[in-house]
Amino acid sequence: MPTSRSRATVLAAAGAAALALSLTACGGNGSGPRAAAPAEATVAVDPAKNEAGEKNADAEAATVSRAGRAERAEAAGTARSAASPGATVAAAPVCTTEDLKISAARHGGPPYTHIVLTAKNTSGHSCRMTGHPEIQFLESHRENVPPVAKSRPAAPVVLKAGTPAYAMVRLSDGGVDESTEPVSGFSVTLKGGGGTAAVTAPGRGGIAVDPAAWRTGYWTYELRNGADDF
Repeated sequence: MPTSRSRATVLAAAGAAALALSLTACGGNGSGPRAAAPAEATVAVDPAKNEAGEKNADAEAATVSRAGRAERAEAAGTARSAASPGATVAAAPVCTTEDLKISAARHGGPPYTHIVLTAKNTSGHSCRMTGHPEIQFLESHRENVPPVAKSRPAAPVVLKAGTPAYAMVRLSDGGVDESTEPVSGFSVTLKGGGGTAAVTAPGRGGIAVDPAAWRTGYWTYELRNGADDF
């Protein structure tokens, strides 16, 4: 039979177990019943929709990337054009006699020592004037009228449709005893392979030229004091 000490041990063990169950059911330190931990929510994902979304995101990113590259390319092109205006000049074709209407008019009063050549772009597109006009006044003097270096423009001359270029030409020194010859018409050749045009001399009696004194200026947008005075 169990002894008194054995029964006491059993009773103590039973009491400890009951106390443990009581603490488990109740919150510690006098708090109310402890709430059970919520279960994690699980959302089902449709694989097809997920793949379509990824494709749309990739396409949008590619579009943005292309737009960015285009903007950068445009900005770079603008910068190059601003830094190198010669690129635009080089793109314009050389003016030919088919693109221009070339005429001559007297410049200043007597003794009519100068004329002005006008080359108007009638082509409907831009073209580039190169250097100076190559002028031949006399059959007996086949060499071209020499140019004056100080009249060379700082930048190439590009004529838009309908705009003119000018060149000052000195015929003689205007001296009374100067040896001159009459000219009613002459030829103007455009440098760079632009062809040759026949030009009528201004005035009823034409012009008087002196091979020892004649000079021509370069093609410019307008006549300039100083550079074109020769």
